[in-house]
Amino acid sequence: MQGGATAPAASDGASIATAGHASPADMEAATVEPALPAPRTSIWGLLPSWRVLMCVFGIMGSLMIYALLQERIMTKPYLLPGATEGGERFTTSLVLVLANRLAAAVVAGCVLLYRGSFSELRNKAPLYKYMMISFSNVIATSCQYEALKWVTFPTQTLAKCAKMIPVMIWGTAMSGKKYSVVEYVVGVMVAIGCTIFLTSGSINAKHAAASDSWWGLALMVGYLGFDGFTSTFQEKLFAGYNVTIYEQMMYVNGCSSVAAIFFLVSSGKLWESLRFVTRYPAVVTDMSVLSVSAVTGQFFITYTIKEFGALLYATIMTIRQFLSVLISNVVFAHHMSLLQWVGAVLVFGSLFYKSYAKSASKAAKPAASAPAPVQG
Repeated sequence: MQGGATAPAASDGASIATAGHASPADMEAATVEPALPAPRTSIWGLLPSWRVLMCVFGIMGSLMIYALLQERIMTKPYLLPGATEGGERFTTSLVLVLANRLAAAVVAGCVLLYRGSFSELRNKAPLYKYMMISFSNVIATSCQYEALKWVTFPTQTLAKCAKMIPVMIWGTAMSGKKYSVVEYVVGVMVAIGCTIFLTSGSINAKHAAASDSWWGLALMVGYLGFDGFTSTFQEKLFAGYNVTIYEQMMYVNGCSSVAAIFFLVSSGKLWESLRFVTRYPAVVTDMSVLSVSAVTGQFFITYTIKEFGALLYATIMTIRQFLSVLISNVVFAHHMSLLQWVGAVLVFGSLFYKSYAKSASKAAKPAASAPAPVQG
């Protein structure tokens, strides 16, 4: 405008032009209603939705119970009813694998029957491929449980966080996958954090000699190798078949149950295990709760990824692993050193950053590939 003036800003922050010397464009602009003040948000509006909170507490609660019971079953002796000393340690980890896999297979089958998905009860992928995944999965999980006989739970958890390294190796070897610079950097940081943890404090289980901790580390290397193969082969297998999540859950866990029974019979551990559970009935209760918590966690994980995406799931899992290490230190008195905590924070922080960077990259792709607006 020429020679005109604008009135002072109104109390709501909008600036209104005087109409005396205004051009038609200024007049049109002046007719726009001033913006209303933003509504005040209560403290309840800042909290996550009840569904997100349900996922957070569902995953954390069930899997932290699973973690604590896993350590209790494999490291603490069971006493006879009424006894206060003595007892025996549970030694057959394959029984835990069998209980978990059988419970998951039964629950998945019941879900398919409840939903009326009878076509999914028939396997789409060949059974021998399910068995390949199952044998690898049973060996990996057994290595994970057995490692607790020689190393602490925090050591086992940190080693499991290094899973991405063998997954990347298997993915490159089996499927020719390429990974981003961020993933390689995170892999290196996880390796550094694990190295700091392993070399800066005690890692052996309380009932094992420090010189025997390498047995536990060797078992965790076995876990990482077999679990990395399981994840990669499973992804490759189901990419070629129209397999639903519950069908996959039922057949993989069902075949894993068969594999666990095969290993129990062939190793001669079946009757020894039956003797233990009949002599110490408390282990049956612990195994039952362990299996229920594992299956419950799996359903919460499936729901979280489906409804809110992988970022929320990865964030919850990273926090859950850190809290599991913290609670294990309190409950079982592992007394991690300061440098071990530094290594743990480096590992969990790297994994958290990987999830964030991956989510940000996915969010940026649609914006980058969107067509430019047509100029009128």
